[in-house]
Amino acid sequence: MRRRDFIAGIAGSAAAWPFSALAQQPAKPVIGFLRSTSAVGSAHLVTAFRNGLSEAGFVEGQNLAIEYRWADDQQDQLPVLVADLIRRRVAAIVGNTPSVLAAKTATATTPMVFVTGSDPIRLGLVSSLARPEGNVTGVAFTGVDLTAKRLGLLHELVPNAAVIAILGETNYPEIERQTRDAEEAGRAIGRKILIVNAASEREFNTAFATIVQAGAGALLVGGGAVFINQRRQLVALAGGHALPASYANREYAEVGGLMSYGPSQPDAYRRAGIYVGRILKGEKPGDLPVELPTKFDLVINLSTAKGMGLQVPASVLARADEVIE
Repeated sequence: MRRRDFIAGIAGSAAAWPFSALAQQPAKPVIGFLRSTSAVGSAHLVTAFRNGLSEAGFVEGQNLAIEYRWADDQQDQLPVLVADLIRRRVAAIVGNTPSVLAAKTATATTPMVFVTGSDPIRLGLVSSLARPEGNVTGVAFTGVDLTAKRLGLLHELVPNAAVIAILGETNYPEIERQTRDAEEAGRAIGRKILIVNAASEREFNTAFATIVQAGAGALLVGGGAVFINQRRQLVALAGGHALPASYANREYAEVGGLMSYGPSQPDAYRRAGIYVGRILKGEKPGDLPVELPTKFDLVINLSTAKGMGLQVPASVLARADEVIE
């Protein structure tokens, strides 16, 4: 069949379709998925979010459409992306911390579900965890309170490290608290703490050069959207410098990081998907309490440890939730 005839046939069918039938076709709700990072390295979060939507009865392409927006670590692009989603009259916006902060500034009516690794009250996202009120709720997978715990585990793994470096993401909302907790924990175990910060991947090489020149024997990588999005590069740099490192999320250990301890970010996005589904069914964001992590996983990459010549203490292995061979 010629293309012209095929198009004519489709047009004829549409013209013949009863207007009443067309009117009965429910419009698919459209939601906005917004992150301050790039799409690269975020596929597992998108998948987890879709799984949560599916649990709530919504499947992309069937009874739901999703508009994806990525700021590629350019914070000044977020207001532009938010404005675009609002113009499209999305039924809800889901995003990471910088994204929802930008959206919250732009509108007080569009429902929003955040996924944050920080304290949502401290950030000003909500005034109460139990009753957020307004048009915002979400899931907090914060691990900032775990800094001392992570440092202690790293010290057990590398007890002879006299200097332990803390690599922080400059724009991480909880960086000051993270730094303070690390310094206090360092004093408690009698170790010098070296604080080095980086705002983007362009500063990673310089940051690691500073860490190595200072003679650090171990590294604790802090939280932040830029860091986890560039986790492969961070893990590769730590490995290239033979620097035992601890990370906040299991995604690092999955790509070769030595050790991770913290809540699950993909699970947080899955739960955010469930919340978006509930909002689409009529519930108000302000009536949905902010969800907090309930389980924290210690993951050891034994293959990486062996490659570095490290002997993981039996006491650490016994506490591990997962050991990657």
